[in-house]
Amino acid sequence: MTPDQIALVQDSFKKVVPIADVAADLFYGRLFEIAPEVKPMFRGDIKEQGRKLMATLGVVVTGLTRLETVLPAASALARKHVDYGVKAEHYAPVGAALLWTLEKGLGDAWTPDLADAWATAYGTLSNFMIAEAYGQAQAAE
Repeated sequence: MTPDQIALVQDSFKKVVPIADVAADLFYGRLFEIAPEVKPMFRGDIKEQGRKLMATLGVVVTGLTRLETVLPAASALARKHVDYGVKAEHYAPVGAALLWTLEKGLGDAWTPDLADAWATAYGTLSNFMIAEAYGQAQAAE
């Protein structure tokens, strides 16, 4: 990621924080719409899961300037997701749901450059997590 992309992601996330609960609801609604097969993996309180999602996003977004500080936690999270039944192919609809949510939540502030920055951030992290959980070959697919 370029410094400009990092700045775009970090600045835009500040606008998401005040609507975090709405954003989480949008995200899970969209995810379950485009990937209904993942819904059974979410057995707990979806509102609590949404709070965890937004908190994790906050940590990752803040850590983009020093990615090495968030990678150990991302690695552990990736391996934990395997235990929940998450497969490498589930990362794509999660990314699509995230970008859709951000587009809806940010409205006119969602620009092609911002979309590219978020897609790059998600791609970087998800490829790392896939490699950690399933091996390099899966991440390359």
